[in-house]
Amino acid sequence: MNCMQQEFNYGTDQLTIGKALAIAAGSLKGVLNTATIKKIRKSQQDVQDIVNNNKTVYGVNTGFGVLANTPVSEEDTRILQHKILQSHSVGVGEPIKTEIARLMLITKVHALAQGYSGAQLLTLQRIIWHIEQDVIPVVPEKGSVGASGDLAPLAHLFLPLIGLGEVFYQGKRHRSLDILQQFGLAPIQLGPKEGLALINGTQFILSFAVKAVQRLHYCLEAADIIGAMSLEALTGTKAPFDERLHRLRPFAGNELVAQRLRLLLHQSDIMQSHVDCGRVQDPYSLRCMPQVHGASRNAWLHLKQLTEIELNSVTDNPIILSADDTISGGNFHGQPLALPLDYACIAAAEAGNISDRRCYLLLEGKWGLPMLLMRNVGLNSGFMIPQYTTAALVTENKTLCFPASADSIPTSLGQEDHVSMGSISGRKLNQVLDNLEYILAIELLSACQAIEFRRPLKSSEILESAHDYVRQFVSFAEEDRIFAEDIDKIKRLISDFSFVEHCNELAKLKKINLNEGFEAFGL
Repeated sequence: MNCMQQEFNYGTDQLTIGKALAIAAGSLKGVLNTATIKKIRKSQQDVQDIVNNNKTVYGVNTGFGVLANTPVSEEDTRILQHKILQSHSVGVGEPIKTEIARLMLITKVHALAQGYSGAQLLTLQRIIWHIEQDVIPVVPEKGSVGASGDLAPLAHLFLPLIGLGEVFYQGKRHRSLDILQQFGLAPIQLGPKEGLALINGTQFILSFAVKAVQRLHYCLEAADIIGAMSLEALTGTKAPFDERLHRLRPFAGNELVAQRLRLLLHQSDIMQSHVDCGRVQDPYSLRCMPQVHGASRNAWLHLKQLTEIELNSVTDNPIILSADDTISGGNFHGQPLALPLDYACIAAAEAGNISDRRCYLLLEGKWGLPMLLMRNVGLNSGFMIPQYTTAALVTENKTLCFPASADSIPTSLGQEDHVSMGSISGRKLNQVLDNLEYILAIELLSACQAIEFRRPLKSSEILESAHDYVRQFVSFAEEDRIFAEDIDKIKRLISDFSFVEHCNELAKLKKINLNEGFEAFGL
């Protein structure tokens, strides 16, 4: 179904990664339906009844964290919620990207709309207004330990509700109050528990996870295509991708990659030209693509599955079941996402590691290719130096693979004595993906150069189309030039997903389903 013709019902419908991204992109509209509004109003009334009856509930009429046993008077319960946004706004560093902040707003609305947090309807409507008007809060990237919720980033995210903080609007940074006044809106007076409900939760970690699932998916799709092009340029064999081999070790990711490589190489003249060459085995970076790319695919699938559970979870504390039934627990703890994010970080780094090895193979001057992929080397350095960049980026990624979730520093005077550090896991995974996109771009640049030395032979239709698509932006290199410009152009094709989408569109046109039978690996 076309997202433009749909609405997503916050708090009722099942949110997926694709739908969250579609709402963030403006192609799917998120709404509050009648049933959801009823749940929201009931939960808000439950909290108000708790206050009216002087029943002690954490965060409603007590302090926070180590101050959980400090009572707060009924008249001060609203002031308390205002102050929690102020006191917890301690983030530092550069602002996160507006797309991540927008995803934070979307995922928070969905969590609050399930009716277990006591938030008032006006608050949710104002958050939706921010999404729809593209008035996106400024959120510093650092300061969350990912345990008692993403406290600092969520506090910054919701300062604009009370007329504080800053927002991005129409490409510029503004004081929140100025933009509210421009739209004729007043700050919201938060009700009991609302401030706590806004900052308790994993929406910072979750939003980085959502974006990482999308980016890593496209990187892994690109890696198969680019790896197949490198294999062609190096006159490698497709025998290691035989379906019968992979049935004997049936990891789903491995089987998927082997299938994709078989289909990508089908009816290649280059492949057919050396079928009897006598070469027994290819290096691992060619022969073991199903096992290495496939392992990263398996890690990706694990992250995707857990991210979609979190997308539909309530990560607030306490949970309001009724005015007489509340539970103070630990659903805000980021460990369930911190671990798979760190796992995915290694998976992304390994995809870059094997890509760098293929870059190196392309330069060696073996199997009929000129050394450094240029005829006149000596005067020219050829493609020697781009591989220096992949080597540097691979090592940088290795340094980012230390699992943040393996660390914990107690906070709140020991009340919060184990924290997930999942916010760091999410951020550094996206740093690794930044580097991976460059590594894949350099392999693609090199593979396109190398494959032209096989002319007049042609590769398969999909791989030839992939080559031609790149050549719309970057030409064959007869001599040295500023390769950084070429790398940047091709990197954009990876990071905006257009390279993969181009190949997928041709495959679809030719009725070739590269991922047939492996639908779980889609977005």
